[in-house]
Amino acid sequence: MNSKPKDAAQRKTALVVGANGVIGRNLIEYLVALPEWDIIGISRRGGENTSRVRYIAADLLNPGDLSPKLGSLAQVTHIFYAAYQDRPTWAELVPPNLAMLVNAVEAVEPIAHNLQHISLMQGYKVYGAHLGPFKTPARETDADHMPPEFNIDQQKFLEQRQPGKSWTWSALRPSVVCGFALGNPMNLAMVIAVYASISKELELPLRFPGKPGAYRSLLEMTDAGLLAQATVWAATDSRCANQAFNITNGDLFRWDELWPKLAAFFGLEAAPPLPMSLSAVMEDKEPLWNRMVEKYGLERNSYKAVSSWGFGDFVFSWDYDFFADGSKARRLGFHEFIDTEAMFMRIFADLRSRKVIP
Repeated sequence: MNSKPKDAAQRKTALVVGANGVIGRNLIEYLVALPEWDIIGISRRGGENTSRVRYIAADLLNPGDLSPKLGSLAQVTHIFYAAYQDRPTWAELVPPNLAMLVNAVEAVEPIAHNLQHISLMQGYKVYGAHLGPFKTPARETDADHMPPEFNIDQQKFLEQRQPGKSWTWSALRPSVVCGFALGNPMNLAMVIAVYASISKELELPLRFPGKPGAYRSLLEMTDAGLLAQATVWAATDSRCANQAFNITNGDLFRWDELWPKLAAFFGLEAAPPLPMSLSAVMEDKEPLWNRMVEKYGLERNSYKAVSSWGFGDFVFSWDYDFFADGSKARRLGFHEFIDTEAMFMRIFADLRSRKVIP
């Protein structure tokens, strides 16, 4: 007689905002494996419902569209915010990305009376990593930098709204996130996989296309699956309340050591680096890609859906060290780690098994 009320009290409902990106998609996959969670995914494109996941297509920038669609979600206990909209300049990123978070919270918080936590996905932009050489290892206690910066504005919004509320917040700060997703503007593993596949089709070696200094810089990555585990941990462990956490694979690498190993996966030699803009040199490769889709029986994904060349150019331009101190999360109990080389190989194999690449 008492088991049903107890089970009901233990159940949690996740609202994953930005459900179709690399981060949101992998978070949903992880939550599905946890029996106590019900999941609702929000994105502009929506998704295909399953027994565990319900999708809602909504425009986060339009409160008039958002409120009717989210206004009945009284059962939500945790908001996982991982939405992002790209813009041409850093200043232009602020208004839409802050507004989307504000709109989502204002639509759900007033009616979700058992709301326990709001999880915010950030990144190393809070440390100024996108601007140039920054202090490494970056730590959660580092001072903010000169605005504009939407990650900082989003966190301040939660900090100012939280006092007196029954919910808490956490901010996750991953490095470059790698995992499976299509049509995502920040997908480095897809950049490398498609670049290597086209290089092989053209019978070319694989050249590192970034700045000369970037080939020797010290970097780290964050596996999307590991990030999903850390996100749920921070959202459900009371020790993590109202704090930010750097989340990384736990190892460091340099492209000059890793690049030849990535080339070998595709059966390619690694030729000496040659600085070039992928956005420019890959601009005319859509007809070639379409022929490859037919030739190898690939899934009919558009060239745009598998292309993140601008993001590749951005990452490969980092001719400075790019890493943070992840020990705070470990001190509070999150001990998962991923070997970055193995992560890339697993993602490439997954892309092949899905027939995204040859």
